[in-house]
Amino acid sequence: MLTSVAVLSDVHGVLPALEAVLAEPEVRAAELVVVTGDHAAGPQPVEVLYRLAALGDRVLLVRGNADRELVALRGGGPPVVGALAIDTWAAGQLTDAQVRLLAGLPHPVVLEVAGFGKVVFCHGTPRADDEVVLVDTRLERWAEVFAGLPQDVRTVVCGHTHMPFVRMVDGRLVLNSGSVGMPYGRPGASWLLLEDGRVHLRHTLFDLDAAVERVARDSGFPGARAWAEHYVRARTGDAEALTVFGPRDGRRADRDG
Repeated sequence: MLTSVAVLSDVHGVLPALEAVLAEPEVRAAELVVVTGDHAAGPQPVEVLYRLAALGDRVLLVRGNADRELVALRGGGPPVVGALAIDTWAAGQLTDAQVRLLAGLPHPVVLEVAGFGKVVFCHGTPRADDEVVLVDTRLERWAEVFAGLPQDVRTVVCGHTHMPFVRMVDGRLVLNSGSVGMPYGRPGASWLLLEDGRVHLRHTLFDLDAAVERVARDSGFPGARAWAEHYVRARTGDAEALTVFGPRDGRRADRDG
């Protein structure tokens, strides 16, 4: 059984942000680092995957929807609906080994963590890597999302929406670690620590100017500077993100139906 787990999510190919979090003493001391998806879809995809791989057995990568989409884009199959220019570019940068890595990632993952018992780590929800749930999602929707979960799973850790939260859902603890590389609401890298039965939401500040310059200098993506200026600096506010995500958690269908 694990005693301490650092949870990261949504690195989105931003190496300076990832490095800042990995340098945190609590992350370095954690027994395991779990990264709950969307690792490489961003301006430094190859570098981020190399850095994560360098952690060896100390890291467990969970599949996110963007990881699955990068594999599809690289495979030359049908177009991925809504794929952005940076996604298509990132898919083309990956090595064959990295594509195989992403293609083989599990979703979801269940681990035993001291003080929590069985914990489900997922990207969107346990049943779908692209499903949206939010801090204010209705209990009826949560009941649908968790319908297939065993009763002895009392903690669920997710990502996908880039905003951290902690809430109870009918006796289950639901956590979102936020985003390392593409945060909504405030700049800096959000992550969380599970230790001794307690949840610690963490936020790592780093030199944003230096990070933007590094991404602009080192990435081959033509729009790297503009991308970093917007996403690394968290120009997308949480209220804006919630307005966009809200209809995707079923609330509009529930209201109109």
